Amino acid sequence: MAQQSQMVELGSAMPTFALPNVRTGDVVRSSDLASRVNVVAFICNHCPYVKRIADGLALFGRHVANDGRVAMVAISSNDAEAYPDDAPAKLAVEADDRGYAFPVLYDETQEVAAAFHAACTPDFFVYDDEHRLVYRGRFDEATPGNDVEVTGEDLRHAVRATLVGEPVDDQVPSMGCGIKWIPGNEPAQ
Repeated sequence: MAQQSQMVELGSAMPTFALPNVRTGDVVRSSDLASRVNVVAFICNHCPYVKRIADGLALFGRHVANDGRVAMVAISSNDAEAYPDDAPAKLAVEADDRGYAFPVLYDETQEVAAAFHAACTPDFFVYDDEHRLVYRGRFDEATPGNDVEVTGEDLRHAVRATLVGEPVDDQVPSMGCGIKWIPGNEPAQ
């Protein structure tokens, strides 16, 4: 069932995390992203909303990887037992196949998704170089139900504005598959 992002309060501090990279096993920490604009994307393999933008997300990731002022990570927090396509090994294959230039991290306990108030896949968060939230919402207008070209324009605009110290005026909630919570882990609404 489609769900919208929660639109966390702007200015909120980025939650801290230390999660394994599904490709290497190395732990990536939020502190590794210090002093840069940060893009945090909640994604998974099985969701049609993520599949719809995946090639554009890979292109966006390569673009920001070439800019030393921006750090990007993707996090998958889905219950891998109930959704085996979202298990770390399959996430690693997808990341390699798509050519993601950013680490894909696995949030086994789902504590990081809860801390971010991530609600759906995809769900995007942009933080300034002081780790304060400046954008939360969608990648662009493309969804599985339309023929809109995948451009990443909403997220691109948010990063561009943040890099030059301008506010991000247009903030539209992301729409996607709800995070697949392990029974008993569902966050309080």
